[in-house]
Amino acid sequence: MKKKYFFIILILLIIFIYVTNITQIPSKIFLLKGEKPQIKRIYGITINKSLNETKQIWQDNNYETSSMDVTLFGKIKVKEVSVTTYPNIKVIPTGNLIGLKLYTNGVLVIGTTEIKNINNEIEKPYETSNIKEGDTILELNNQEIDSTKTLQNIVNTSHGEELEVKYTRQGEIYTSKIKPVHTNTNEYKLGLWVRDSASGIGTMAFYEPQSKKFAALGHGISDSDTGELLNIQTGEVVNSKIVNITKGQKGFPGEIKGSISKQTSIGSVSKNTNFGIFGTLAEDAQTISKYSNGIEVALREEIQEGDATILATLENDKTEEYTVKVTSIDTENNTNNKSMQIQITDKRLLDKTGGIICGMSGSPIIQNNKIIGTLTNVLVSNPQIGYGVFADIMIKEMIK
Repeated sequence: MKKKYFFIILILLIIFIYVTNITQIPSKIFLLKGEKPQIKRIYGITINKSLNETKQIWQDNNYETSSMDVTLFGKIKVKEVSVTTYPNIKVIPTGNLIGLKLYTNGVLVIGTTEIKNINNEIEKPYETSNIKEGDTILELNNQEIDSTKTLQNIVNTSHGEELEVKYTRQGEIYTSKIKPVHTNTNEYKLGLWVRDSASGIGTMAFYEPQSKKFAALGHGISDSDTGELLNIQTGEVVNSKIVNITKGQKGFPGEIKGSISKQTSIGSVSKNTNFGIFGTLAEDAQTISKYSNGIEVALREEIQEGDATILATLENDKTEEYTVKVTSIDTENNTNNKSMQIQITDKRLLDKTGGIICGMSGSPIIQNNKIIGTLTNVLVSNPQIGYGVFADIMIKEMIK
């Protein structure tokens, strides 16, 4: 009897492993021309390219969309994968420090608070609504919420009538009801702290000169209170001036402190993702002369451990190239922005910053005259060491 149960459990375990492996194969894959799909698979699972193929144009270059069949033991089709292959386009690496102003889609709930009503009694109107910190309010009574001011106006003109609220949480949309409280200051409030925008500085990695599409940071911008990735509706790129540089030390990452220009924007932001900020520039950005004609994006198999350089702006209007070493590479990493480990070796940079500091995220990494990635994170225990995300991941996000 025990032997029978053992074989049943073994069969169930094998089925679970195969189902898990098949589920983890993405339904859509984006590749650069010449790049091989990085897909982990186990014995018996094969992936074959189908004959159907469509071609489209991006900046005078063809990109192709085809499909691949995932089969079990070469006979049973279990999944179809869409594969889009982009051309090897040239980009211009910049390393420029930029200011970013992001405006959320709806308003982000960053906290809750008790409200004293007109009778000086404590109320918490949000409790029965199920709205929590980190949620984004999209509508009140079917009226779109595009700013904190709009939300305040709707609440204040409600005269305490219950409001229907539409909000999002981790990508899912929910509806609920909330009743504003009439306060002792003759206002109506929900007991929610909300925010509709965020701003900061970072580094532009590169842009494509024909379309003016750009990629920056190598990681997304999250709300400082909730830690959630901001779900943006629009954004602006503006000029930034360096105010001060705090040198990084063991256990204390340094930072570039900058001021954001209030003048006309130099570009627009369309996407805030885990792999960076993306949008379109209004005009060409500056770079050092040796890269003004653009360079190609390296395929992962071209990246080598060893010497490389980065571009960074540590003085206003002065971008320089600094030496680094690529110390490890994870070619199969498509899930986070720690594709490779980078060590700063340039004495000039170490003297100025102590290593990688906040604000340098997005500094392009160049090796053999190709862009291989951008800086993303610093190792807090050793600011001379940090991480970079593959440039191919960022350029696919930029194009699509």
